[in-house]
Amino acid sequence: MSEPTVLSEVPQWPVFGFSKADKDRMLLGELQRLTDWHYGACPQYRAIVDKFGSPREAAGLQALPFLPVRLFKHEQLLSVPRADIIKTMTSSGTSGQSVSQIFLDKRTSALQVKVLSRIVGDFIGPKRLPMLVIDCRATVADRYRFSARTAGILGFSIFGRDVEFALNDDMSLNLEGVRRFLDKYPDQPILLFGFTFIVWQHLVQALEASGDTLTLEHGILIHGGGWKQLQSQAVSTEEFKRRLEHAAGVKRVHNYYGMVEQTGSIFVECEQGHQHASSWSDVIIRDPLDFSPLPPGKPGLIQLLSVIPHSYPGHSLLSEDQGEIVGVDDCACGRKGTYFKVHGRIQNAETRGCSDTYSR
Repeated sequence: MSEPTVLSEVPQWPVFGFSKADKDRMLLGELQRLTDWHYGACPQYRAIVDKFGSPREAAGLQALPFLPVRLFKHEQLLSVPRADIIKTMTSSGTSGQSVSQIFLDKRTSALQVKVLSRIVGDFIGPKRLPMLVIDCRATVADRYRFSARTAGILGFSIFGRDVEFALNDDMSLNLEGVRRFLDKYPDQPILLFGFTFIVWQHLVQALEASGDTLTLEHGILIHGGGWKQLQSQAVSTEEFKRRLEHAAGVKRVHNYYGMVEQTGSIFVECEQGHQHASSWSDVIIRDPLDFSPLPPGKPGLIQLLSVIPHSYPGHSLLSEDQGEIVGVDDCACGRKGTYFKVHGRIQNAETRGCSDTYSR
């Protein structure tokens, strides 16, 4: 058993430059190496692969063995010695729910940062921008045990400078503080980052309730997680964007899809409203009854592939989210690869997500 050598060449791949055929070949080689690595290094992963008789030598991406993402709520899965773990990330969950625990070594953590930087840079440019986080500073207080929100804020902070928080620790909007921050950067691009429901409730609705507005017409918002609560309030993507622009002036909005179990390989919404798989990841849509792969236009469960996870077997995961592939290689935005839509959680799945729950 030899370790996969992903850190040397993989981060240099073009972000969205591979055609489907080229990308499949590159991904399959790396994911096959990861499958072999985790099979030899993680006893639980080996037992599952053996039990289900999954072929370890996959003929294509669709034949790679996968784990249900919920397994990380019940098992501590590691493929490196525990002494090598430098941080533990946890998913969000409501009171009484189990949370996923994801264990990162230096190698996996470094690759997360490199890949995330390449993906986000494709949308906001190479320069670090003044950054306004739509959250409270207390969220990042514990830097050793990472929640999904903590990891998201710290991860995206590498793209910002002079990072400021828009909310007080009681989650109220610090309007005076935000305006002071904006006054420092008139007519300049500003990076905004937050989790969807928190942006909605504590920025958009807070401004609407107070009758105040902000002048963030140069802002670029990247947000993710927490659509479930907006959908329960019948808030569409279009309404979210419309009311955000009316209240705060923000016109450039990029939603991203991802999960703590595969931090780093996020799927960012392009200018056409599609989620895109980068060169380091892909999605397969599977029938929820027999798990067979489905063609574009057919909704099913989203399987996520990523070359990042080395310290734990998270490179091929079946989520509890529904979606459908819209197309491949031909999005009007010009980015190559798979692009898709996310429809939400499957019925009766646990509520989870970076911004679905939080403690005041």
